[in-house]
Amino acid sequence: MKFGILTGGGDVPGLNPCIKAAVHRATDEGNEMLGFRCGWAGVLYFNPDDQQTYDKNIIPLTKANTRTIDRTGGTYLHTSRTNPGKVKPKEVPDFLKGSIQTEGEKPVDCTKHVLRVLDHLGVNALIAIGGDDTLSYAVRLHKEGFPIVCIPKTMDNDVHGTDYCIGFSTAVTRSVEFIHALRTPTGSHERIAVVELFGRYSGETSLISAYLAGVDRAIISEVDFDVEKLVKLLADDRNLNPSKYAVMTISEGAKPIGGEMMMTGEADAYGHKKLGGVGDYVAHEIEKRSGIRTVYQQLAYLMRSGAPDALDLMVSTSYGYLATDLLLKKQSGRMVALRDGKYTTVSANIITEGKKRVDVDELYDIENYRPKVGHLLGKPMFLY
Repeated sequence: MKFGILTGGGDVPGLNPCIKAAVHRATDEGNEMLGFRCGWAGVLYFNPDDQQTYDKNIIPLTKANTRTIDRTGGTYLHTSRTNPGKVKPKEVPDFLKGSIQTEGEKPVDCTKHVLRVLDHLGVNALIAIGGDDTLSYAVRLHKEGFPIVCIPKTMDNDVHGTDYCIGFSTAVTRSVEFIHALRTPTGSHERIAVVELFGRYSGETSLISAYLAGVDRAIISEVDFDVEKLVKLLADDRNLNPSKYAVMTISEGAKPIGGEMMMTGEADAYGHKKLGGVGDYVAHEIEKRSGIRTVYQQLAYLMRSGAPDALDLMVSTSYGYLATDLLLKKQSGRMVALRDGKYTTVSANIITEGKKRVDVDELYDIENYRPKVGHLLGKPMFLY
């Protein structure tokens, strides 16, 4: 058989071990594996009538060319936020413009072309590695009758249907390390540190990083915050600390009461604009309202840089093997997952049937803007 594999959305540590595991498992059983470059863009921009587009968009994957990729972060296949089901008219491949009708700026559905490409290449089934956006298009292909298996990855750990997504542990590990490192300049100058972390709709990264790093306050995406109250709490934290400093984390998707998410630029193919800047806003408010200087730091891409930690290496490798095993058994329309600490699979449809968010009642102190762990018995390893 011939399988395809791709990585879409933001890169995270663990993608390369996952790719390697899938390739080695498939080829050991005498099958082929094609890698599509830059996520769904590799499928969209391949022209079956122009072989010159092959090398730009497709990489035949073997044990030889994936032998060492698990030692580094990022994705060997590269990535993008392409959605073939909603392509902006200006981004429709030139070779398709004569056969696809466009209406102003209305997105174009190029799914028929995607299915034609997969058929032309002889791909029997596809492994999609991504967050809920990338995987939602895999679900679309599943509903069109094409065999797919999904692997969840996202630093926010917010794909519905699984307790764990590739990249989350390393993102938290990086965040805790940098938060502790920032205590040095923050304490030396007796300031308040505002650390902005990735997290559009789910504040789990801010919550867990704050819990593990022991920061003073944590703002999450799920709970709008009162900036006046937050400033007062942080000023008190700083003044009561013998070292005269305080630290807070904040999700990039957080917003003040009555405010909106802070976004810039043009919406991508999944309707998302670039987030960032809420931490800067909070830092300015702290200085304006309290007179205390701040240290503002967006960790941003540092959270997803470098090689995976041991947990992400373990999970990503296992997910790669598990996903390929499903295809070898001719089982599709599934997502590999971790539930209650055990590897399992669930229907891929679950990805689009709900949202995974922080359990605010169980894990967050709304009044004091802090992690709250009332009891641990029965809780999963990563609180959520």
